[in-house]
Amino acid sequence: MILLLDIGNTHTHAGLAAGRRLQRRVDLPTRGWQDGTAAARLARFVGTTPLEGSALCSVVPLATRPARAAARGFGGRFVELTSATVRGVGVDYPRPRTIGPDRLANAIAVKHRFGAPALVVDFGTAVTFDVVNRAGNYAGGVIAPGLAVMTDYLHEKTALLPRIRIRDIRSVIGRSTREAMLVGAVHGYRGLVRELIHRLREELGTPGLPVVATGPYAALIARGLPEIRRVVPSLTLEGLRLLWESHFRG
Repeated sequence: MILLLDIGNTHTHAGLAAGRRLQRRVDLPTRGWQDGTAAARLARFVGTTPLEGSALCSVVPLATRPARAAARGFGGRFVELTSATVRGVGVDYPRPRTIGPDRLANAIAVKHRFGAPALVVDFGTAVTFDVVNRAGNYAGGVIAPGLAVMTDYLHEKTALLPRIRIRDIRSVIGRSTREAMLVGAVHGYRGLVRELIHRLREELGTPGLPVVATGPYAALIARGLPEIRRVVPSLTLEGLRLLWESHFRG
């Protein structure tokens, strides 16, 4: 088995892969790396499973060191994804070290599964759009506020707007404050995503550019967007698995 760790701003997505498949996964609060609770939960998740090694990517510097130590503590061969260690996709970007490692993992996975060019939309704390160009290189993309960030901000910065649980809504006329917020969040967010996909396809000159979505709200938003070809919930972990294999089995 290989341990895979994708450390995001809100959650750390952990997985165990065997062969070419992800066998199990769990989500841990990223803040738990500071007090040891994430490491303890990870140890329970791994249990007595023998590991060949681990692969990690992190966009949270304060969590990286304890997570790295936890991963190395299981033994085996370890690789951390950075612009210096990336394999499976080229990088055509002015300052490669500034690319979020999770975005590189997505690029590795989407190129492997869908070829090039391709576009990944990752619905996390932020929503990121990442382009793999015709040459098979990571070429950049777009960063926008995530869906939960937008709705939480409305609640926190206004006196009367509540915190809402995000779900789909058919009508575009809200009949209550909560419904009105859901319309703005879900339908409005789909409009944002649709426009950015359209502009990226236009700039790349590829009207049929494959679009793959991942992240917590990918399935919800994709239901109303035929532009999105596939939803792959574990795309980032798949990129880490491919990275580990290219370093140690390639």
